[in-house]
Amino acid sequence: MKAKDICKQNGLDSTAFLTWLQSSGVQFKTGAMGGVDIDDGQDIAGIVESFRSHQREQSERAAKVAADQQLASQQKQEALANIIITPGFNFDGYTITKYSGYISGDHAVQVDRGTQYWFGGAPNVAAELMSSLVEIRRQALMELKEAAFALGCNAIIGVDFDYITLDPETTNSKGELKHLPYVFGVTANGNAVIIEKNRLSA
Repeated sequence: MKAKDICKQNGLDSTAFLTWLQSSGVQFKTGAMGGVDIDDGQDIAGIVESFRSHQREQSERAAKVAADQQLASQQKQEALANIIITPGFNFDGYTITKYSGYISGDHAVQVDRGTQYWFGGAPNVAAELMSSLVEIRRQALMELKEAAFALGCNAIIGVDFDYITLDPETTNSKGELKHLPYVFGVTANGNAVIIEKNRLSA
């Protein structure tokens, strides 16, 4: 019986069924025109059920992987939210039990120049920068926390920020000067540590 007819009669995905056949142990042969034939002497109903069982197992496995990934993502987000930071070098009520070293997180933003606007309406670069600073600092801190998380740490000490402003220019083959957007960047620096809450003395 042709594999495509089996799939049609039983509502099976023909591509998935043919792929499964390759490793299923079911005896089949490829016809001269490229079709796949299964010997009618075999238990067709049993073959169909085996394929469906295989699909159910794959679906359950995929669902478990997705659930595990979602749980891991939730746990990571909770861990990141619980990482505490300070510009100082200690936390009241906690003891630093491990220093894991210097880490940093970076983020940048571009601000267009007024020269790129032909009919006025040029952006206020200072206003654009100030509106972006909160966001780029937040993103740099998130990168910093990601770095601490990767080291298995739950806190960061000595946190500070470094800022950089780029005023890029370039020239074309004719020597004409072109002003590219301003670039403002920030780096959050610190030291990743593990801290433990102090036990109250009796």
